[in-house]
Amino acid sequence: MPTPPLAGGTAGPAALRPLIDTVLTALHDGAALRDGPLPAGGPDTVTPRTRTATHPLIPGHGTGPHHALRALVTALTEGAADPAHPHCAAHLHTPPLALAAAADLAASALNPSMDSWDQAPAATALEADLTTALATEIYPHAPSPDAVITTGGTEANQLALLLARERHGPVQTVCATTTHHSIARAAWLLGLPEPVAVPAPGGTMDLAALDEALTTLHRPHLVIATAGTTDTGAIDPLDAIADLCTTHGAELHIDAAYGGPLLFSPTHRTLLHGLHRAHSVTLDLHKLGWQPASAGLFAVPERHHLTPLHHHAPYLNADDDTEAGLPDLLGRSLRTTRRPDALKIAVTLQALGRTGLADLIDRTLATAHHLADLITKTPTLDLHDRPTISTVLFRPTGADDHTVATLRRTLLNRGHAVLGRAHAEGRLWLKATLLNPHTTPEDLQALIDLVTTTTEDLARTTTPTTPRTEGDTPR
Repeated sequence: MPTPPLAGGTAGPAALRPLIDTVLTALHDGAALRDGPLPAGGPDTVTPRTRTATHPLIPGHGTGPHHALRALVTALTEGAADPAHPHCAAHLHTPPLALAAAADLAASALNPSMDSWDQAPAATALEADLTTALATEIYPHAPSPDAVITTGGTEANQLALLLARERHGPVQTVCATTTHHSIARAAWLLGLPEPVAVPAPGGTMDLAALDEALTTLHRPHLVIATAGTTDTGAIDPLDAIADLCTTHGAELHIDAAYGGPLLFSPTHRTLLHGLHRAHSVTLDLHKLGWQPASAGLFAVPERHHLTPLHHHAPYLNADDDTEAGLPDLLGRSLRTTRRPDALKIAVTLQALGRTGLADLIDRTLATAHHLADLITKTPTLDLHDRPTISTVLFRPTGADDHTVATLRRTLLNRGHAVLGRAHAEGRLWLKATLLNPHTTPEDLQALIDLVTTTTEDLARTTTPTTPRTEGDTPR
C-alpha cells in the first residue's frame, strides 16, 4: 500500500476531494438506512449491528481509505441520533450549520495547535480578534474585555471557580438548585467547599433565599446565576442577583451557555438584562449558535482577570521569544494542544452577520412557542409553562411518572423521536429542546401525534383485564 497522502499543503485538497465525496455519499446512505431521528431497536440492536459493520477495527491488512470511510461513516450515520431531524429534540444538541462544518474541515486539514504561535500564526490572530469581539458583545462598556475559547460550559464554569479561588482563596459558591451540575463538580475538582444551593421555585433562583445565604455565610462568596437552565431554559433574575451581590460584596458568575447567544437578537436580548454586571460569563455556541462541538467561551470584563492562567513552558513560550514579540498562548487555556475552534465561529458570524444570526434565533424561539400552542390545544397533553428560550416541557394528562418515562423510552426504542426528561414541580415531564430552525409546524404536529398515539398504545398494552365469571354482565 502506498504511503497515504496528507491533508495539508498544495497537494492536500486534491487528496481530500475524492475522500470527501465518499464521506458525503456515506452520510447520505447512512441517513437513508436510518430513516428517522435515531435508529430503532435500542442498544440491544444498535450495538451489535454497529460492531458487525465496523469489525475488525484493526485488521491485519488495511481495507483502503474509501472502503474504511464508507463502512464506518455509513455505520455511524445509520446509528446516529441526528439533531438535524425535527423529532430529535432531547438535549442542547444542535444541528450544526453546513458552513460551520465545512470550516471545521479546513481546521482539521490545516491542524493548527493553539498552544504556540509557531504552530498557528494566522489562527492566533483570528482567535484573538474573535474572543475580543465576543467579549465586547457581553461587556460593551468595559475598557478591555477578553475571553478564552473552551470545550464548552463545563470547562468555562470550572475556569470561573478557579479564577475566583485564585483571587480570594477557598470561596464559597452559592447557586440555585437548578444550577448546572458542572458547578458542583468544579468545586470538588478544585478542593472548594460544596456549593450552597438555594431554592428555585418556578425554576429561577429565590432572591430572598439568596439574600439570607449571603448574609449568613462568612467567607468570600461566588454566586452562580443561570441564563438558560438545562431542564426548562429558565433565566434567573440577573439584575436583581447582581444587586444582591453588590450589597454583600460577592462576585457573580453567569452561566449563559444556553441563553447567551440571545445577545444577537434585538427581539430577545432583553432577557439577558444585567449580564454585563457579572465578573465572568460562560457562553456556548455549539448550542444556540449551531456550531459543531466544541465551541465554548469564557468571558471577563477585564483582560487582566485572566492573568492567573499564565503558564510557562520554555519550548512553547520562552521568555526571549515573548520579549521578541511572539504571542504567548499558554495562558489562553488550561489545555495545551487544542483545535482552532475560532475558525468555524468566525466563518459563521461573517457569513450570516448580525441579522442572519438573529433570524436563526428568532425562528427557533418562535418554533418553541408554536409547539407550546399545539400542546395547549391538545386535550390529552399538559404544558408545563410557556418557553423562556426554546425548551418546552409537557406530559400526557393524568399520566404518572412511570408512564412518562416509559413513553420516552418507547419513542426511543421505536426510532420515532428523541425527547428528553426533566423534573419540575415534583413531576417528570417530557422535554423538547428545539434548536432546529428548519422545523416546520407540520413537523411539530407530527411529533404531537407520535406522543399521543404512543401514549394510547401503552395504555392498551398495560391496562389489566379481569376475567369474567358467571353472572357478569358485559358493558
